[in-house]
Amino acid sequence: MRRTPPKADRAVDHQGQGSIDVRVVHTGRSPLPAYETAGSAGLDLRAELEAPIELRPGERVLVPTGLRLEIPPGHEAQVRPRSGLALQRGLTVLNSPGTIDADYRGEVQVILVNLSSETQRIEPGDRIAQLVFAPVTRVRLVPAGELEASRRGAGGFGSTGIG
Repeated sequence: MRRTPPKADRAVDHQGQGSIDVRVVHTGRSPLPAYETAGSAGLDLRAELEAPIELRPGERVLVPTGLRLEIPPGHEAQVRPRSGLALQRGLTVLNSPGTIDADYRGEVQVILVNLSSETQRIEPGDRIAQLVFAPVTRVRLVPAGELEASRRGAGGFGSTGIG
């Protein structure tokens, strides 16, 4: 039986903001991701672990979330660090933001790295990252012999100043 792909119909939520429907398979014991406040941009992802894990300084680990998503075409999900974890514990998402493409159906996992000088413990159910959904603009690369000049030109990495 062939299923019709989901539509990226935009609805308006209770705050008057646009929203899209994203189908989810949740195999974990933690609650589904949720927006912690009315103004939050990201849903908090939780560590779906059987037991706590310890992350030594400089060590990285792939943390499962127990979630699989069906993201509507024309959208992506971005895995981003949680600012409190980064500031208070030195834990961040290594490939930030990590992109989840609309055609990926595997489990969402988070690459966490410990940038602190102390071993960090991650408990089952800990909020480890946030998930932000965004529209995707596809481009057509147009070969050209040269580019139109700009004021900045080829200057990069600090060429416009630091302050």
